[in-house]
Amino acid sequence: MAVVLTKASPTVSLAKHGVASGLIRVNLNWTSPRAVAQREARAGRGGLFRKMQASLRASTLKDVDLDLGCMIRFSDGSKTVVQALGDAFGAVDRFPYVALDADDRTGARAAGENLVINLDHQADFSKLLLFAYIYDGSGDFRGLDAVVTLTSDQGQGFEVRLDDCPPCAHACAIALIKRQKGELIVGREVRWFTPQDGPGVQDVISRAYRLGMKWTPGRK
Repeated sequence: MAVVLTKASPTVSLAKHGVASGLIRVNLNWTSPRAVAQREARAGRGGLFRKMQASLRASTLKDVDLDLGCMIRFSDGSKTVVQALGDAFGAVDRFPYVALDADDRTGARAAGENLVINLDHQADFSKLLLFAYIYDGSGDFRGLDAVVTLTSDQGQGFEVRLDDCPPCAHACAIALIKRQKGELIVGREVRWFTPQDGPGVQDVISRAYRLGMKWTPGRK
C-alpha cells in the first residue's frame, strides 16, 4: 500500500523505506473530462436520452494534455530538464539518468505518463523537482483527479494527490527530491502556479526554487 504524502506528513526518506538503488518510477495519471463523457456515451447507461446527453457533452469538451517533467540539479552544479516539450525525454542508463516514457496527450492512456529515475546514480543528484502543467486543454487542474505515484523496483509506493487546485492554476510543483545527510528525501510540495503572459511556466517554477536554469521557447 502506498504511503500518501500529505500536508500533515509531507516528507519521507527513501533509504528508510529500503529504496537506495535500482529504478523508481514516477507515474502521473489523470482523468480527462472528455474521455469520461465519451465512455459514458458509448456505455449508453440510462437509455437513449442519457446517451444523447453524454454524446453532446463529450462534443463540447476538449482533451486535456497534462505534461509531467523533472528539473534536475546535479552534485557538480550542472542542471537539465526531462520533459516532452522539446523532445527532452532523457535516458536511464546515461546522463541525466532520468527518462520520460511517453507523452499522453489526452489522459486516455491507461498507464499515464511515467518518469524513471535511476537511483544507482543517486550520488550524482542534488535535487529533482517533479512538476506537471497543462500544455493544452482545460484551464486548470480541477476535475482532473490527478495523482502522482512513485514506485520502486521492490514495490514500495509513495503517493502525492494534486488536490486543492485554486482557480486558473495550470501548473504544479509536485514534489522535491533532495539529498540530505547522504540520503534522498522526498518532500510533498503541491505548489500551484498561474503564470500570466511573459515567462514560460518552467521558468516561473525554476525561479521559485532557485534552480538557476535558462529557458528557450520549445514545441512538441
